[in-house]
Amino acid sequence: MRDEKSKHLQKLLQEVCSEYTSGIVFSTSLSMEDQVITHHIFSNNLPISVFTLDTGRLFPETYKVLENTRNRYKKPIQVFFPNHSKVEELVNHKGMFSFYESPEDRKTCCHIRKVEPLNRALKGANVWITGLRAEHSESRSGLSVFEEDTTRQLVKVNPLLDWTTEDITSEIKQHSIPYNPLHDKGFISIGCQPCTRAVKAGDDFRSGRWWWEDKSKKECGLHTTN
Repeated sequence: MRDEKSKHLQKLLQEVCSEYTSGIVFSTSLSMEDQVITHHIFSNNLPISVFTLDTGRLFPETYKVLENTRNRYKKPIQVFFPNHSKVEELVNHKGMFSFYESPEDRKTCCHIRKVEPLNRALKGANVWITGLRAEHSESRSGLSVFEEDTTRQLVKVNPLLDWTTEDITSEIKQHSIPYNPLHDKGFISIGCQPCTRAVKAGDDFRSGRWWWEDKSKKECGLHTTN
């Protein structure tokens, strides 16, 4: 079954490349699921541009995964940073940890450090490939593999939507794909260092992210359209 999913992923990515001759991008957070997609893109030399967002608050282990992946596949991964003046204004006005104060402050930080750089990275793209999975959260369980992002005017593809965590870890092991060692220390969903903590076995997938907030509101805005 897992081999079938792997072959289906490869076929789906190839079909996307055949249908859209340009402007295909993949946003990787360097998570395990995103590493699986990166592996298939790079191993098959698919014409898909890969990029990641550096918020300025990532774990050292995350940066190491980025370099290990570049060295493994000898392929480029473009890094997008937040607007420095916006970050300076936020920090000078509200301090280094304003995101703990309220959901609004946290979303403001996420918008500056993640959403705005993402929008720049997606500018001119026709297809946006993501590593979203239905298991991640209730809000993602109703997604489709192919969706229309009307806000950014592009097609959004979620090829791993029906993959389980077991599917992901099996694929990682089978192909010796580089991954973040924090995953072996209880960190399931890894984001910015001040907003991420380890969880216990059996805890909700995103319980280690923004743990001080209501469970139903744990989105940073990257995959939320207005």
